[in-house]
Amino acid sequence: MNHLWNRSLATQLIAFTLAALIISQALTFLISWKEHSEALDAAAKSEFLSRARTLTRLVETVPPEYQKQALLASETRDSRFWVTDREAEDPAAWRLTAAAEFSRPLENFVDLVRIFQDGSARTQIPDAKRVAASNGGEGWRVPMQSLWALPQPIKYVYFDGSRGYGLVIKVDDRTWLNAAFYMRQTGGWWTSTSLASLSLTALILALLGVFFASRISRPLRHLATSAEALGRGENLPPLSEEGPEEVRRTAEAFNKMQGRLHRFLEDRTKMLAAIGHDLRTPLTTLRLRTEFVQDQEIQRKMLSTIDELQGMTEAAISFARGESTEEETRDIDLEALVGSICDDQSDLGKPVSFVEGVKMTYRCRPDGLRRAVRNLVENAVRYGGEARVFIRHTAATIDIVVEDRGPGIPDLMKEKVFTPFFRLEASRNRDTGGIGLGLSIARAAARQHGGDISFLTGDGGMQAVLSLPRDGRVETPAVPKGHDWKSLRGSIGLRAPNLAEKPTKPRTQH
Repeated sequence: MNHLWNRSLATQLIAFTLAALIISQALTFLISWKEHSEALDAAAKSEFLSRARTLTRLVETVPPEYQKQALLASETRDSRFWVTDREAEDPAAWRLTAAAEFSRPLENFVDLVRIFQDGSARTQIPDAKRVAASNGGEGWRVPMQSLWALPQPIKYVYFDGSRGYGLVIKVDDRTWLNAAFYMRQTGGWWTSTSLASLSLTALILALLGVFFASRISRPLRHLATSAEALGRGENLPPLSEEGPEEVRRTAEAFNKMQGRLHRFLEDRTKMLAAIGHDLRTPLTTLRLRTEFVQDQEIQRKMLSTIDELQGMTEAAISFARGESTEEETRDIDLEALVGSICDDQSDLGKPVSFVEGVKMTYRCRPDGLRRAVRNLVENAVRYGGEARVFIRHTAATIDIVVEDRGPGIPDLMKEKVFTPFFRLEASRNRDTGGIGLGLSIARAAARQHGGDISFLTGDGGMQAVLSLPRDGRVETPAVPKGHDWKSLRGSIGLRAPNLAEKPTKPRTQH
């Protein structure tokens, strides 16, 4: 759940919107429900009191044989009327009589709820005995004359708390009008109608939330995709600077950052090229002056030093140019790329083997990646005696693993070896240790693809692992193992096979 919450902006926006809706609706009902209930109760009791006054006048004028029919015609679901020939003295007994009257069905009342919903009769007072026993100890009360406004004596009593109350009115010495009012307990504000209304409102707000969250997050997704591609060294067109001010300013800042990065790399390359060009003249002068040295041994050493200095200068310029080269990113067969590098090294007589896997298409800059893998393979052969190469898939990365049988690199040196011109081989002989830029170039290429290089040293040798992000993988149908990498070189920008070349050496299956 926490992963989903942090993963989606739409989820958070919808959750906050629905929470605000529920809280606002609850507060609204809590504030207004009591006032609403009191208003309804006051209106119902006012109507009942007015009806009681009207019936009092009617009973005075109607003959006794018509009084009962007139009262039955005036009853409602919440009110009952009946006439007695003596005054009610005991409040508890009167409450029991009122409960019995409410148990009597109305003659002229059509209960649409019973007809169209559950089909069963609904009792106005579900528990007559409990209602009759309620408000124990309360006696008869006399209302204010301003409320009654008739000369006939009247008294009243409550039952079932204050939900019901009854009136006893003396019409004459032999006639007493009894009136009872009781408002049935409703289901409260949480009804099916209110629930349906809340659900419909929540659904509409959720759809609106998804729509607006998508509009908000779409530029952010484009920005994340562009930032990831820029980190892999891809050349991207500027982002569209439109939408809300915050999104527009973010896109504008990203475009400026991308432009500054490209200008920085271009300026550095131009500077190094200028330095290399300027160094060629003094190096050439030194080489000419060396020819005038009579001592052959000193001359040889001086020429060797000049060659080393010139080689380091050219390598540094090549390294800088390689980092800033705007190579096109395209889809290639990664297995074919790595397999062809191993073939080339094997054709040169080096002990290099490749463990085949399943064909996989990967989006990268093939020249830079080829250079990185070749440097790792050459290092493995030079220092470990042999190289065994295979591709390993993990949950987050695609690893190109180069194994050797050498002593490995000390833990304290595993980061230092990536420093330009650093060599573990102490002789400084370029024939045995190179210039010291191979691993720097390899890591630079790996990081341009969003990956990195690491070393794992074991008892039987060392593994150099070039890890690439799995996001660059392009899903394509798998092909059977055993295909010929050389037949695919043209599709990945490698040299075409020579018909005179010896057949490809068999490889192990992975």
